[in-house]
Amino acid sequence: MPDSPATAENPWPVGLLGVKIRDYIDRLGSVWVEGELAQWGTSAGNIYGKLKDLHQDATVSFTIWSSVKARIPADLKHGDRVVALLKPNYWVKGGTLTMQVLQMKHVGLGDLLERLERLRTQLASEGLFDVSRKKRLPFLPHCIGLVTGKDSDAEKDVLRNAQLRWPAVDFRIVHAAVQGDRTVPEVISAIKRLDADPAVDVIIVARGGGDFQNLLGFSDERLVRAAAACSTPLVSAIGHEADRPLLDDVADLRASTPTDAAKRVVPDVTEELHRIHQARARLGSRLATYLQHETARVSQMRSRPALASAAWIVDTRAEELTRYVARGTELVERILERSTREIGDLRSHLRALSPQRTLDRGYAIAQGVDGHVLRSASDAPAGTPFTLTLAAGRIAAHSDGATDEAFADPR
Repeated sequence: MPDSPATAENPWPVGLLGVKIRDYIDRLGSVWVEGELAQWGTSAGNIYGKLKDLHQDATVSFTIWSSVKARIPADLKHGDRVVALLKPNYWVKGGTLTMQVLQMKHVGLGDLLERLERLRTQLASEGLFDVSRKKRLPFLPHCIGLVTGKDSDAEKDVLRNAQLRWPAVDFRIVHAAVQGDRTVPEVISAIKRLDADPAVDVIIVARGGGDFQNLLGFSDERLVRAAAACSTPLVSAIGHEADRPLLDDVADLRASTPTDAAKRVVPDVTEELHRIHQARARLGSRLATYLQHETARVSQMRSRPALASAAWIVDTRAEELTRYVARGTELVERILERSTREIGDLRSHLRALSPQRTLDRGYAIAQGVDGHVLRSASDAPAGTPFTLTLAAGRIAAHSDGATDEAFADPR
């Protein structure tokens, strides 16, 4: 039987396999799909094209038969973001799978804006847009990293205006797609590459103007998070003043145009030199004014009587100085007189207590040979030599052994 399991001995016919594939695919029904038109062409009244995934590397071919062209917007073109009602159809005779388009329309601007606002709210709640996390740009960057399309007007505008303002500025340029499905991965890769370069002081992501859908890549969550993780200050210069991709909110500085980015990042050498000249002129003027003021003050002080002549100080203090000298002389004389008197008294006391005064009155001092004073007759037995010290000179003598009784008072 044709529906029995296929084996090497009982294989299915090709037609049966095709019918089974067609029946299985038919059961899938129709489905709404969102994507970007990657190919769009007309042949024999029918439209053939490809629909590309917005985030992944996936593509499906589709066919719009002439019978349904009336339900398709006439302004659809390559690169548009659309939603389509597709019905898979397997053609048994040709063995091909075709995605038939039953309906197709532009993604509504309101839907896109709503999605962007939800993403904006989510990222803001995570703090990615906080002013506190934004980094200050260097005053004079020596090297600027530039992410932009190759040979684009945005690249030319940034380079021309930056070099006009500061000719010595250096650039590290990384070209990337700024429209289409390659935008997000290439811009992320370029930002990471420049952020890893230690010579790069600031990064500019620049793109010229475009319609809303062409700028959607710069609102992609992956790109926005990569910009937020960048450690180098980042400037967003996407589109024109009215354009507002999410990259503008997470960047450290939002420039309205690529030209504005160059002017905001690179200082004008002419303006800076003019400011230096102005500052020097103001400083010189203030210094001159200060010196004139201080010179006038010194002249005014010198004109005062106290400083006009120094002789008045001596004149006014001469009498006082004479009085102090006389008083000092008098005090010194009194001190000397009192000291002289005290010295005389001390000399008299010293003389009164001196042994010499006693000797002068006729007394003598008897000393043994060892120099000790003899105080008793017993200190000098008979035959003991000793010395008598008189008021003038000394006499050597010997003891005859007399006792104290021999010289006792006869009374």
